[in-house]
Amino acid sequence: MNPDGFLADVLAEPATLDALIDACASEPPPPLDADRVVLIGMGSSRFAALTVATALRARGVDAVAEYASTEAPSPPRSGTLAVAISASGTTPETVEALARHSDVSRTLALTNNPDGTLGAVADAVVPLRAGEERGGIACKTFQATLALLHLMCGVAPDRLRRAAAAQADLFERRGAWLEPLLDLLDGAHTVYAIAPATRISSSLESALMFREGPRVNADGTETGDWTHVDVYMTKHPGYRGLLFPGSPFDGEVMRWAAERDSSIVSIGRPVDGTVQQVEFDGAEDPVVCSLLDASVAELAAAELWRRMRAEGRALT
Repeated sequence: MNPDGFLADVLAEPATLDALIDACASEPPPPLDADRVVLIGMGSSRFAALTVATALRARGVDAVAEYASTEAPSPPRSGTLAVAISASGTTPETVEALARHSDVSRTLALTNNPDGTLGAVADAVVPLRAGEERGGIACKTFQATLALLHLMCGVAPDRLRRAAAAQADLFERRGAWLEPLLDLLDGAHTVYAIAPATRISSSLESALMFREGPRVNADGTETGDWTHVDVYMTKHPGYRGLLFPGSPFDGEVMRWAAERDSSIVSIGRPVDGTVQQVEFDGAEDPVVCSLLDASVAELAAAELWRRMRAEGRALT
């Protein structure tokens, strides 16, 4: 893994997303149309699945996103669509989990490597088309996974196009917001990422980017649950958090932040009481937000990693 490659990968995301949408226009991915949908993955693959499983359940679909490594998996059965996600196409836990569904459930593999072992145990393969990740960190593939799953749920391609355009604009404007964000996060005890349940992948992926890249302590939490599991950490002086708005509990987070002199940055749209707002177009659309939220953390993590390396503070 390297920070320069990571940065290049992040900045390539808008073009990669546009190219994926173009490819899906001529070769549409299969729909998630089954009595039960089981999404299987590890790491960022599972994070993306969590958000889409929530959207499916809200529509009345029996859907779950589970760890490929679970010792109590959803059993295979007729009427189930098992969708295994692995950017590498070789994640052992994911290959084994999908193989359990073979010849019973209908199986799909979402992967950036269609020729990998995961594709060999699937009825059909859906390519992520994210290209090489030169930084060795799953950023383009995370976004591509979310985009494909949204399309497979029936989301209109125009909403994904809007996300690509908004992300390109966000990156073009990074000179105005990135350095202040880095100065705020650099040296924090922990970077906290807080997102609504409908976009839980935004908080989990954002926290992972700080841990996996610059090796910074980071934690991802659901907004309502934050008041039950993470509010205690605001007792630490210098609490730093990224808030992805959209939860009815945003105000409760900000109330505690004000009481304890914590610094919260809002991502997407402004929130009263935040110390910085990183805004982007389309922030009223949860699909757009799901595709852009984590890119703020990705870019910040890449540049923070580069800063730490230049100053001799980066872990090797």
